[in-house]
Amino acid sequence: MKSLRYYISICCLTLLFVSCSDSQKQNRDHVVFRYNENAAVNSLDPAFSRTRPSIWVCNQLFNGLVQLDDSLSVQPDIAKRWQIAEDGKTYTFVLRNDVYFHKSGLFGADSTRTVTAADFEYSFNRLLDESVAAPGRWILQNVETFTAVNDSIFEIKLNKTFPAFLGLLTMKYASVVPHEAFEKPGYDFRSNPVGTGPFRFKIWEENIKLVLRKNPLYYEKDKAGNRLPYLEAVAITFLPDKQSGFLQFVQGRQDFVSGLDPSYKDEILTPKGGLQPEYASTVDMITGPYLNTEYMGFRLDGADEAVKDKRIRRAMNYGFDRAKMIMYLRNGMGTPATHGMIPTGLGGYGTKGYNYNPAKARELIAAYKMDNGNEQPVIRMSTSASYLDIAEYLQREWQKLGLKVEVDVNPPSTLTQAISNGKVSFFKASWIADYPDAENYLSLFYSKNFSPGGPNYTHFKNAEFDRLYEKAFTVINDKERFALYRKMDSIVIEEAPVVPLFYDKAARFTRKNVSGLGINPLNLLVLKQVKKKNG
Repeated sequence: MKSLRYYISICCLTLLFVSCSDSQKQNRDHVVFRYNENAAVNSLDPAFSRTRPSIWVCNQLFNGLVQLDDSLSVQPDIAKRWQIAEDGKTYTFVLRNDVYFHKSGLFGADSTRTVTAADFEYSFNRLLDESVAAPGRWILQNVETFTAVNDSIFEIKLNKTFPAFLGLLTMKYASVVPHEAFEKPGYDFRSNPVGTGPFRFKIWEENIKLVLRKNPLYYEKDKAGNRLPYLEAVAITFLPDKQSGFLQFVQGRQDFVSGLDPSYKDEILTPKGGLQPEYASTVDMITGPYLNTEYMGFRLDGADEAVKDKRIRRAMNYGFDRAKMIMYLRNGMGTPATHGMIPTGLGGYGTKGYNYNPAKARELIAAYKMDNGNEQPVIRMSTSASYLDIAEYLQREWQKLGLKVEVDVNPPSTLTQAISNGKVSFFKASWIADYPDAENYLSLFYSKNFSPGGPNYTHFKNAEFDRLYEKAFTVINDKERFALYRKMDSIVIEEAPVVPLFYDKAARFTRKNVSGLGINPLNLLVLKQVKKKNG
């Protein structure tokens, strides 16, 4: 089998013999940002933006009351300021008066109109409408009422204190949409969206291409007073094979690649995680923390008796070198998860977790065997093909300690369903934050969130954890709430319903002529300040 490097060399040589496009096409290309999606965009309606490809596109098309900066601080968006009542339950937003919906025939001869508080009232009601069945309706589960006080004042009242609420409002589910689109018979908003964002919809041929054009009425400006965005257009292709998308990037036909895939990981990165020398002059790499904790989970009320014993679970946490695993299997792209489930970058991070301690692991396993007739425990680990290398590494390390581990490989969708329904006793999983608050991770261990109705896939139950989790909702002071988060994470570490593996890193690769892309811990694509030079 020929290597990826071979195919790249052939493609690059071929380009030397292909005539250049005319100057007019070059002028167009230098203001068009191009990237490939290997997964489908399910909808351009923000109420249905549940997958990362759709979220990325909707982030260019829509705005909400508030937005996140690259440090995950909540910033004004359509709401220029807000006030939170002392009891933490009432939020009053003051809206800008210079935000317009994209030009559309929906608005008659004027072709556009200003966004008002009534539009947010309509958008939130639509999100809650059971007939719409929007997957994003859960972000309003703690909301009691919301109302447009007048054109510029929008008020939200919660039924209980929820300090992470502003973070929820930064999600694309909470975007504003025009009521005219849903009142016009036969109008398909899913594939003909009208928003307020820096780019407006142009063309979508599903699974082939999607094109967005610059919104000349966009309200945001840069520090020099220039209206954003800088780009004229965004063009997205849909090659399902990640290796093919990477080849397009190498050939200069794409401006951006996100993340690492085994098919090209070693081609572009050195073992220590730096760019390979041949790409240093043409490619920029941007990396940063990603709010994604990769872990192994134990089903605590399943049929496997061995994993129900805390000594075995703790032994498995002590029994492998996380730093070594990341260096050799991830090219250094990640941080060892030695501080519990809460990843770096969130309040509550920093609880002492498990370090590599094979002597302690053997001691725990020996104690378990002594109480169980010296029988060797057999543990079945369920994973998907994309994590097989990590699974086999763990298998070898745990077998050195006296644990027999069998690896069962499943398709991702099958594994997800099996985890939710309790069909597997030990499984590979990950948790990517929906919003920037550690409560998002701790919800995995709250007893009222048992799967399949909630995200507690381990069926972990601890009365003290539940008490602290419920108390955290009443604490408005961040410092006090983060202290509660650390206490909860300490309980998870002690009881070991999971084996935290690593905190992920986001990696982005751009051509040298692209600037202003940046990176953020939610791996959200923000293109309004991106510039692209010719060449």
